[in-house]
Amino acid sequence: MTTHHPTTRRLVYGHAQMQDCLAFADANTAAEEGGEIKALAAARTWGEARQVQMTHLWNPAGPDYYEPEDGYADDKPFKINEVSAVAEGDWPPMVTERAFKLLPKDVQAQFGKREFTVHNGDILEIPLAQEAELVAELRQRGYEVTRDDDLINVLDGRSFSPLVG
Repeated sequence: MTTHHPTTRRLVYGHAQMQDCLAFADANTAAEEGGEIKALAAARTWGEARQVQMTHLWNPAGPDYYEPEDGYADDKPFKINEVSAVAEGDWPPMVTERAFKLLPKDVQAQFGKREFTVHNGDILEIPLAQEAELVAELRQRGYEVTRDDDLINVLDGRSFSPLVG
């Protein structure tokens, strides 16, 4: 029998508002990923957007996707929701799908349920009511767990998501 070994023991979690459930991220990289998302969202021109350096994520406005000669000149005003990957809900990746990689399988089964979304695949839906019990279980297993709702929602692209009505 093979057991699933999560990639990190340091987790940040919070209330993902778009799916109204708990979501988890790797605390070792979450703040840097959040910074990448904020940097792209803050770009004022396509030139700035193209130059945003991504270490953890891919840049959906980058030169591989949008060329100046295709009408995306460096000085053209940039709005993140004009990026097709963002408009389609593919970027940033849904924060609620990370639990599949970060949480042990038995914990996933005990506290959450796999839900299919029309946007981009499955999410692990963990009810907010499970928070105390789930966090206690993870800490008992040696996880370092910190709550940061703002960061979780930044990772989910909540501030600019076209899915937010």
